[in-house]
Amino acid sequence: MSMANSSNPQVITCKAVVCWGVGEEPKVEEIQVDPPKSSEVRVKMLYASVCHTDVISTRGFPGPFYPRVLGHEGVGVVESVGEGVTEFKEGDFVIPVYVAECQKCENCASEKTNLCLTYPLDFSCLMLDGTSRMSVRGQSLYQMFCCSTWSEFMVVNVNNALKIDPGFDLAHASVLSCGFSTGFGAAWKEAQVEKGSSVAIFGLGSVGLGVVEGARMLGAAKIIGIDKNPLKKEKGQAFGMTDFINPEESNKPVSKLIKDLTGGMGVSYSFECTGSTPLLNEAIEATKMGIGKTIIIGTGDDPNMQVSFLSLVCGRTLKGSVFGGIKAKTDLPLVLKKCKNKEIKLDGILTHEAQLGDINKAFELLKQPDCVKVLIKI
Repeated sequence: MSMANSSNPQVITCKAVVCWGVGEEPKVEEIQVDPPKSSEVRVKMLYASVCHTDVISTRGFPGPFYPRVLGHEGVGVVESVGEGVTEFKEGDFVIPVYVAECQKCENCASEKTNLCLTYPLDFSCLMLDGTSRMSVRGQSLYQMFCCSTWSEFMVVNVNNALKIDPGFDLAHASVLSCGFSTGFGAAWKEAQVEKGSSVAIFGLGSVGLGVVEGARMLGAAKIIGIDKNPLKKEKGQAFGMTDFINPEESNKPVSKLIKDLTGGMGVSYSFECTGSTPLLNEAIEATKMGIGKTIIIGTGDDPNMQVSFLSLVCGRTLKGSVFGGIKAKTDLPLVLKKCKNKEIKLDGILTHEAQLGDINKAFELLKQPDCVKVLIKI
């Protein structure tokens, strides 16, 4: 790995995980990372983690953008800053946030959404100027949304980075840059779960466990977790789950099993964290007629989903969610503070580890029944 003088940043050669095409096994390659341009910082990555979205990106999500450096969860230290950057300096610890917040536009001023209009969510997988800061053997590389964390170095726009306390547990910080925060935010910001209410969570990975934790903190009386992996029962209970359903242990529809646990009424809120179309309809049907609300968080391979018209026309609501409705500058620091103060539980989220140079081991670890989240040591 070749380093640059921080006062006069040059191109850095380093290792990164590159996916070359749909269905191809990611490979560790030696790549070049350009210096940051105006309003950008270059970050030396310390840790990253594996999200389900990283996995489906190898299958073409959100489009066939290849070759591509993977990873969007992570934490690192600023190595150099671009022209005009004042909010960050060399040595600052940062996490990437793929949802920006200008704090001035109509959406940022609203309590209804976290999707900024000034710096909108971009699925081009390039920098804001439509170019890339990464290349391999002279070929430009796409990134994961606003950046790529499975690399020893990356460049990110300042609007997609958040400075964190250097004393914060850096491994946990990586998880909070997407997965767990997404679930926690879905309960807190999107559903606004009320004390005494009932919730159902479909899928108990890091996102689903974030929902469980959020619902617990907000005072939900009944928190039902749904997962076909029996090992997730104990994990969910540790975060505050009150009931567990394994769909493979019954011939009844999941929505019926949930209604059986709620006096036939269904839950106030349901959260679909898997990206599965059949489960989405079960999640909708599992909510109370007239007032039930379903938050869709999970991302799947199918860009289109068929939704039951009858379930919705009976007064239920289906709402999409990105990053759990959390605003990067306004809300995420509050989540970090609660984690540091041990108000939010994170123990048990990081279950496995892998080195960047052995990235395929990380994908294999995801298949382990006791795996929740894999930490990548850069």
